[in-house]
Amino acid sequence: QNFPNPFNPSTNIKFSIPENGKMKPENSFVVLKVYNVLGREVATLVNEFLIPGTYAVTFDGAGLSSGLYYYKLTAGSFSETRKMVLMK
Repeated sequence: QNFPNPFNPSTNIKFSIPENGKMKPENSFVVLKVYNVLGREVATLVNEFLIPGTYAVTFDGAGLSSGLYYYKLTAGSFSETRKMVLMK
């Protein structure tokens, strides 16, 4: 989950890419996008191959309206969507 939540104007999103159990770590293609309540994409925070490990990305909502936003993290076959609230 992002922290802080609610946030103004920025928040940190932490996530981990686990190792797949093989001797040699494999990169995973990771996509982290933010959407508004209507489902429109407002930001792409990550769109690249990452090695296993823990990452933190900052989302700056300074140019956006107050309200509910969603971020979707996709890494390999894993996908998860979470809510966050921007309060100005």
